[in-house]
Amino acid sequence: MNETRNLKQHLLREGNKAKILIAIGIMVVLIAAFYGFKSKTVVKGQRAGELKPAVDVLTVERKDMIKNIGLTGQTVPVSQVDIVAKYTGKITQVNVDLGQSVSQGQDLIIQDMSDVNILLAQNGASLRQANADALESNANFEASYQKAQADYQHSVTNYQRYRTLYDQGAISKEALDNSEQQVTTARASLDTWSKQMASGSAATVMSKRAVSDKAQSAIDALQNQKNDLVLRAPRNGVIGFRQAEVGAMAQAGQKLLSIVDNSNIFIDCSVSEQDIGQIALGMPTTVSVESLGKFYTGKIIYISPAMDTKTQTFTIRIALDNPDNSIKTGMFARTNINVILRPQTLFIPKEAVFSLNGSDRIFVVDGNNQVTERVVKLGLRNDKSVEILSGINDGEQVSVTNLARLKTGVTIVPNMISQ
Repeated sequence: MNETRNLKQHLLREGNKAKILIAIGIMVVLIAAFYGFKSKTVVKGQRAGELKPAVDVLTVERKDMIKNIGLTGQTVPVSQVDIVAKYTGKITQVNVDLGQSVSQGQDLIIQDMSDVNILLAQNGASLRQANADALESNANFEASYQKAQADYQHSVTNYQRYRTLYDQGAISKEALDNSEQQVTTARASLDTWSKQMASGSAATVMSKRAVSDKAQSAIDALQNQKNDLVLRAPRNGVIGFRQAEVGAMAQAGQKLLSIVDNSNIFIDCSVSEQDIGQIALGMPTTVSVESLGKFYTGKIIYISPAMDTKTQTFTIRIALDNPDNSIKTGMFARTNINVILRPQTLFIPKEAVFSLNGSDRIFVVDGNNQVTERVVKLGLRNDKSVEILSGINDGEQVSVTNLARLKTGVTIVPNMISQ
């Protein structure tokens, strides 16, 4: 029994020793790992207390400062025309279907014309009656005018005969005066008819002609209405909307069809006030139609002259150089326009600038890799960079990263990057 007890105690002591050795080994590995990691942050030949911050450094050079303006828009056709009923009426014919190509002047929809035809017949009869009345009135006027001429000529002849008889003493003075009075009366009547003739016709004739003209105008209006009951294609295109069936009642102003002309495709984009000043007519661009996974080249052909008061943006239109049949109206499109904000100027990344006490500053790196804080004056900005108007010279180097660890006189480990 004693031997068994001694064996158990011995095994227990050996197990504790093994656990202690394992724990010591783990501690040694952790310590070694810590100092190994720490040693990686120490520049060769330096102690841990003399670490130099690693900094991305950029050499400033004069270049064109570019701004990338990203825009979104939609495809629009050359034309999209809605076919609208001008008059209320029943539809008797629909000659097109969705997606069908149509030509200019083609009959698309015909509305019921029976009521218009009845009115045309009635007004035609009224016109014929008015024309007949006008002819009769004109004939009466001409007859009256000719009679007035004849009466005047007869009175003149009769007066001359009476004058001769009076000179011979064959008639009395009273008879001669009566004859002269007849000349005066006949002359006045002839003058009245002559004035009417000079003005074109008598008042009664003009009234009859006015009635005839009114009847003709009513017929013309009805004929126009009849023509408008036939809805025709105003241009070539494809039927993109159809809401018309035979027998249905079309209301005045109701949209029945839509014709889309996709013979050329444009992209309309909205541009902010901040960017519109850099965009000019004729600028080339590349457009991405995401639903098709295709890219198309084009150029800007239109810039709206005024801001849209609702969206507070301007509109530009891009004409595609070679659109294909796969592009449909209303597709979502993206484009990027690169514009030169300032040619041949100095600019640095935005993250290289910090503000202190109301002034903008940078860290300039000298030939000994030491940094110096310097006040600069900023100019234009784009998405990534800012222009430096003063405070730095062409060819100098600027710290871009790790600015929080820098101050004048600090030596850095530079990592040269390009602009």
